[in-house]
Amino acid sequence: MASRATMERRAPAVPVQKDEDILAAAARLAGEDLCSISDLSSGEVRAIVKLGHDVKLNPREYRHALDAKQMVLMFEKASLRTRLAFETGINTMGGNAIFVDQTSSPLGEREAIADVARNVERWVDVMVLRTYAHDTITEMAVNSRVPVINALSDFEHPCQALADFMTLEEHFGSAAGLNFTYVGDGNNVCHSLMLTGAQLGANVAVATPRGYSPDIEIVTKAREIAELNGCEVKLTQDPQAAAENADAIYTDVCVSMGMEHESTKRAPIFRPFQVNEALMSKAASNGVFMHCLPARRNAEVTDAVLDGPQSIVFDQAENRMHAQKALLLLLLRGLPNVAKFSVLSS
Repeated sequence: MASRATMERRAPAVPVQKDEDILAAAARLAGEDLCSISDLSSGEVRAIVKLGHDVKLNPREYRHALDAKQMVLMFEKASLRTRLAFETGINTMGGNAIFVDQTSSPLGEREAIADVARNVERWVDVMVLRTYAHDTITEMAVNSRVPVINALSDFEHPCQALADFMTLEEHFGSAAGLNFTYVGDGNNVCHSLMLTGAQLGANVAVATPRGYSPDIEIVTKAREIAELNGCEVKLTQDPQAAAENADAIYTDVCVSMGMEHESTKRAPIFRPFQVNEALMSKAASNGVFMHCLPARRNAEVTDAVLDGPQSIVFDQAENRMHAQKALLLLLLRGLPNVAKFSVLSS
């Protein structure tokens, strides 16, 4: 696995001060919500990822970008990476994070979601929700005057996908033209990866067992985006074929939080979709392994792959913070120096 120093050398040089994507995204996204990757244009996805690289390489420039901004995290599900990445992210840019544990009292149970939104918007600048039902996030967004960010729902995980493709850019320079393979359950993570890959011009292959393919609306939307960006999205039930010459092979747990009752049923169905050394051998010579974590070791992925030289899972985890910082900067009008982001003639 590449060292941190090597990873930083590989990170693409982003001429932020002349980047039209970032300027356009800053103008359009200020005050907006992020419920789904499909809320973003291809240019806005590029902008978040590019700004993520700049935030990572030049953290001092953003030290006071969100001074006095207040962020609330309202989580119905347990979290390690998402919570810490958001909290450290806003804290290192001068803002403050408030965590509200909703694991024992889901949003909407004690009080109507609309009433929660109308209270919370008066105290904070942004709401970050990690929920079971996607409708919880969209209902909060409809009723809130401050930005609402989907930090995971049963339908999408946009913050994860943005960080993942930022990580791919560090390794390959660009996501455009990459062969990206997802193997496993067609779940929320799969949905966001399909959309993000299509937005950035990657060829996306998704291999799932029969009956576990991604949502057809997401597939249709991803294919529409891919056609505009000169790439393709393919579905298959053959993980071996999907892995052939892949630049990246990605998997996730086959039993998501809230579906633990299906563990016994799913285990034999997903066994042929395990990412092991044999499957990784079908990838390109410089292919990488990815996982959103937490991983169930020797279930969807073997120890040999997860801890092996092709694994970049902890680079993905690190980049959750940088990508989320970029997102917060754009939603909260936090670009620290307006002059720096002016489009200048060469």
